[in-house]
Amino acid sequence: MLIEVFGPGCPKCNQSADAARAFLAAKGIAGEVVKFTNLDTMVARGILRTPAVFVDGEKVLEGRVLREKDLEAWLAKKGG
Repeated sequence: MLIEVFGPGCPKCNQSADAARAFLAAKGIAGEVVKFTNLDTMVARGILRTPAVFVDGEKVLEGRVLREKDLEAWLAKKGG
């Protein structure tokens, strides 16, 4: 599972990345959390508000801090 966190490096972005790492560890899921701070990258991905989080290329949320339950809901939707 690839979890991408987009934002300028603010506390909310860091909290989102930490929540993503905690989710992977708690569920025992092999994955990687990658943070992006480059504005051009965010624009190219269509991000209007940060933090934004993508999982395996799909936008999960934008404009608020990620919570583990957001990832649980995404996983349930995908049948995992």
